[in-house]
Amino acid sequence: MNNLARNPIALSIVTILLLILVAATFSIVPETEQAVVVRFGQPIRILNKYHPNEPYGRTGAGLAARIPFLETIVWIDKRIQSIGMDNQQVLSADQQRLQVDAFARYRIVDPLRMYISAQTEENVSNQLRPILASALRNELGRQPFAALLSPERGQVMDNIQNALNRVAAQYGAEIIDVRIKHADLPDGTPLDSAYERMRTARTQEARSIEAQGYKQAQIIRAEADAEAAATYAHAFNQDPDFYDFWRAMQSYRTSFVAETPTGDQPRGRTNIILSPNNDYLRQFRGGGAAGSGR
Repeated sequence: MNNLARNPIALSIVTILLLILVAATFSIVPETEQAVVVRFGQPIRILNKYHPNEPYGRTGAGLAARIPFLETIVWIDKRIQSIGMDNQQVLSADQQRLQVDAFARYRIVDPLRMYISAQTEENVSNQLRPILASALRNELGRQPFAALLSPERGQVMDNIQNALNRVAAQYGAEIIDVRIKHADLPDGTPLDSAYERMRTARTQEARSIEAQGYKQAQIIRAEADAEAAATYAHAFNQDPDFYDFWRAMQSYRTSFVAETPTGDQPRGRTNIILSPNNDYLRQFRGGGAAGSGR
């Protein structure tokens, strides 16, 4: 030891070798990572494995030891990962060609299976990406375009997630969510035709609502006319002479005054030549029963 202390170069070499040995023996496993310890290409044990609903700080993270130079550590992220799908064309059940862009989120829940089947997380993503596209095409091929614009869209996403999950389990992954960013008709004739169908459907709906409104208005008007007729009939039965006088005044107003009974639009001037003895003017002469009695 004294000779080593007098030789700083040798001391430095020994120190470096000790540091390398310590680094090859001990590793710090973070909370966000899980690890597979591999010896000669064979997985030996799992460090800090993911468990659902496990409280933070009790996951097994921290200092871990391994046999130096014989065992290596493959790090696997415990957090949620995302895979995207390139924009591609999908044919819906009603023969609509759609431009669809989607993505899925997943987590590695079985690191041992993942290592055996795919070795790395990148390989898992590469395996799941075409499966996502295939599941998307299969599901949308069974659905009409309108289903993507309705509350049924949630069920479509669930079906795609379930189909993708069955394959993802083979790679030790669990699909958390699947979402379609957008599903649009391609520019040109298909899009114009879809707009025209939507416009026609809305026009028919508006006409149907208008017809229903007109029908209700006619019913209300008929009920009001019936109620008015009943009121007039009741008034006629109460005092026939006054009812005859009132009806004559309404007729004079319509005929001689330059406005409609409701006062909406003025009428044109009208010249009427009648004999003084004409029965129509009896109320002016006081010849009517109502006139003689009032």
